[in-house]
Amino acid sequence: MPDAPQDNHAASHTPTLSVMIPCKNNEGTMGRVLNSIRDIANQLVVVDSGSTDTTLDLVNAARRWGTCEVLLIETHWRGFVKTKQLALDACSGDYTLWLDSDEPVSPELAEAIRDAMKRGVDGATVNRMVEYKGTLLKHCWQPEHRLRLVRTSLVQDNKARFAGIDPHDYLEIDPPHAAPLIEGVLIHESFPTFAQHLENARRLSLVSAQSMHAAGKRSSPIKLMTSPPGAFIKQLLLKGSWRDGYAGWLCAATSAAASLMKHMMLYEMQHDRD
Repeated sequence: MPDAPQDNHAASHTPTLSVMIPCKNNEGTMGRVLNSIRDIANQLVVVDSGSTDTTLDLVNAARRWGTCEVLLIETHWRGFVKTKQLALDACSGDYTLWLDSDEPVSPELAEAIRDAMKRGVDGATVNRMVEYKGTLLKHCWQPEHRLRLVRTSLVQDNKARFAGIDPHDYLEIDPPHAAPLIEGVLIHESFPTFAQHLENARRLSLVSAQSMHAAGKRSSPIKLMTSPPGAFIKQLLLKGSWRDGYAGWLCAATSAAASLMKHMMLYEMQHDRD
């Protein structure tokens, strides 16, 4: 009996990649993020929640690449998990890469993503490193391994989805071991000044306190006293952020401040309710 003919088209098929990016007023970083994925993206899915700067001009400029479909969804802010799920559901490439609007892809990571797709993995985990005041932090918040690449068919089968409690969202896949760690890093471009970083920590601490309050979680004087120094010691000593120089000290201090603000806000909310 003769061998069945090979499907040469299937054998030579190069997987397509959708890149999803939620954003709002990110003109300072969006250009670098888009340039970093120009050579690997076949579809760009952007969910914008009301930008008033030039962010959308940068997104629309990607239409001139000629190699990438651009899908722009303009909507109100739905929260971290729901907004990102909206973007994920709109992706149609063979694979989907999740980026935030301040996370350019390193050349090494771009090559690793190509390789992972060619190997047919169901998903891939990436290490994210923070760049703070021109310093790439090698210790503070390290390692930060996150699932960032998934086979889009798993999303359609509800085997890959966003989960978590705002603002701590994450992408999950069933089974979790199907997403190996790949080479390269995702660079998180943080705020240029400590004041801006601290203001962002305040905003996220409020969201976190609101989510915890809605879930029935409580704070206490003990947590007010112990959580902030615990966060500081974790980054400074256990993670070794002091080796990142003065930027590492500031980031450890921001972690402590965020912990303090979160528990202060939660403590206030529960007493206002009581």
